Amino acid sequence: MAEKRMLIVDAEMIGKIDDNRGDMSRSEFINFLIGSRLEGANGSHNGVSREEMQQFQEGTKELLRKFLEFFISYGLELGKQPNGEEFEQLRRKLQALGVSKK
Repeated sequence: MAEKRMLIVDAEMIGKIDDNRGDMSRSEFINFLIGSRLEGANGSHNGVSREEMQQFQEGTKELLRKFLEFFISYGLELGKQPNGEEFEQLRRKLQALGVSKK
C-alpha cells in the first residue's frame, strides 16, 4: 500500500475538483491532472499552441490576399474594365486582409 500524505487546498479548489472529477476519487483525479500535464510538457500533446494557430490564421489571410490580388490583376490584364463599386469593394477587402509583418 502506498504511503499517504495530506494536501491542504482551498475549499474553492475542492469545489472545482468535485465538479469535474466524475466517478474518480479526488486522489485519482489529481493524479490524472498531474500526469496529463507532465505528458504535455514533454511535447506529446494532441492540440495546437496559440502561436501555431495565429501563424495559421496569418498564413490563411496572406493566401487569400494573394488570391484576390491575382484575380484582380488577371481581370485587368484581359482588358475587362472593373465596375467602380465592385473594384472598390475588392480593394477594401485587400486592405482589411493586410498581414501584419512582425
